[in-house]
Amino acid sequence: MPQHPPTASSEAYIAHPAESVGGTVGVPGDKSISHRALLLGAVANGTTTISGFLHSEDCLAMLAALRAMGVNIEESGSRLTIAGVGAYGLRQPAESLDLGNSGTAIRLLMGLLAAQPFDSVLTGDESLRQRPMERVAEPLRAMGAQIATDRGRAPVRIHGTRPLSGIDCTLPVASAQLKSAILLAGLWGDGRTTVRSPGPSRDHMERMLLTMGVPLKPEANGTVSVAGPVTLTGTSIDIPGDFSSAAFFIVAGLLGAADGLLLPAIGINPTRTGLLTILRSMGAKIELRNERQSGAEPVADIYVEKSDLRGVEIGAQLVALSIDELPILFIAAAAAVGTTVVTGADELRHKESDRLAVMAAGLKALGTTVDERSDGLTIEGGPLRGARVDSHGDHRIAMAFAIASLRARSAIEILDTSPVATSFPDFLTVAARSGLRLDAVTAGSHE
Repeated sequence: MPQHPPTASSEAYIAHPAESVGGTVGVPGDKSISHRALLLGAVANGTTTISGFLHSEDCLAMLAALRAMGVNIEESGSRLTIAGVGAYGLRQPAESLDLGNSGTAIRLLMGLLAAQPFDSVLTGDESLRQRPMERVAEPLRAMGAQIATDRGRAPVRIHGTRPLSGIDCTLPVASAQLKSAILLAGLWGDGRTTVRSPGPSRDHMERMLLTMGVPLKPEANGTVSVAGPVTLTGTSIDIPGDFSSAAFFIVAGLLGAADGLLLPAIGINPTRTGLLTILRSMGAKIELRNERQSGAEPVADIYVEKSDLRGVEIGAQLVALSIDELPILFIAAAAAVGTTVVTGADELRHKESDRLAVMAAGLKALGTTVDERSDGLTIEGGPLRGARVDSHGDHRIAMAFAIASLRARSAIEILDTSPVATSFPDFLTVAARSGLRLDAVTAGSHE
C-alpha cells in the first residue's frame, strides 16, 4: 500500500487532550473544486476568475503543471485570474509534470492531455507512483489515446493523439476522478461520450462544465454524457469551504463543543455530504443554517453541538457519498456507544495509504476493539488512551487522529504529518482556534 515510512527527522503532531472546542471556525476552499476550476479555466476561451482557491500542495502542483504548458495564471491571495488558452492552446511541457501527492491532478490531467497533439509525462512522489492508473488509462485508450503506464502506475506517458472518439463506458467503480477524466477527454472527442457509474460520486465536474457552456446530459441513474467536440467559456467561480476539511471539525464539535461550533460557508453538494446523514443516524446534533447557492454549488453554515453518539451500520451507498470522510468517521465510531459496522469501503485501500489497515492499526493502539475485513471495519466504541500512531503519510488519517485527542486520556503522538499540507496547509492554526491542543514537532524529538 502507498506509505511514507517515518524517519527520525519527519514531522509529527503531539495531540494533547483538550477539554472542549467551540467558536466559529473557517476552513479553506474546496480542493476538488479548486482542481477543476483551474483545469477548465486553463482550456476555456476567455478569462476565468476564481475566488476562494485552495493554496494546498495538491492544488499548487496542478497550477504549476498548467503554467508549464503555457497558461498565464495570476495570483492575488485566494483569488486567481486565468487567461484561458482555448481547446488547443496548451504547449508541450519542457519536462515531466510532477503532481506531487495529488491523485486528482494526475488523473484529471490524463484525460486532458490524452486529447492534446503533443507528448507528455505525468509523475509524482513515491506515494502517488504506487497508486493505480490503469483504471483511467484503459477507457482513454478505448477512445484512441496512446497511454503507457509503469506496470499500471505512474509515470504515465501520453503520446499526443487527435482526435479521440466518443465511447460508451461503464466504470468499474464509482469514482469522480475516473468519471471526470473521461468527460474531459470527451470534450475533444468526435461523437458522444457516455459515462455510466455503478454508484454515486462527486458531480463537481458536471456542474462546472454546465456553467462554462457545455451541454451535458446528466441522468438520475448515475449516467452522464457529452457530445464533442465542444468549447468552454471562461467564467467567475466562487469556491466554498471544503466539506472534507470541515468534516474534522464537525466531528470535533460532536465530541467536545458543549456550547456549539459554527463552520461558515461550507459546500454541501449532495454527492459529498453522506457523512452528515451517517452522523445524524448516530445521534449527532447538526444544523444547516443559511442554506444558499454559490454559483453551481450549494453552500450552508454548519452548526454542531456535543452529542451522545451511538454505533450504526453503514453500507456501500453511504460509503460512496463519504469516501474521503471515512477516516474521521472511524474516530466518531470509536467515541460512540456500541458497535459501528462499515462495509463496501474497499476503495479505501487505494488512497494515499491503505486507509482501512492504517486506521485499524491506529485505533487499536488507542485501545479500540477493531475487526478489519477486506471491505470495511467493525469498531467497538469506548474510552481512548494515548499512544503513538503512524499516519503513513496520509493527510486525512493524521488529521483524524488529531481530533481523537478530544476523547483520549493522554497525549497522542501522530507520525508523518507533513502531508497534511497537501489539503489543509493551515490545519494547526485552525485547530488551535477551535480549542484543540496540537504541537508540531520532529518525530521523537520530545522523548
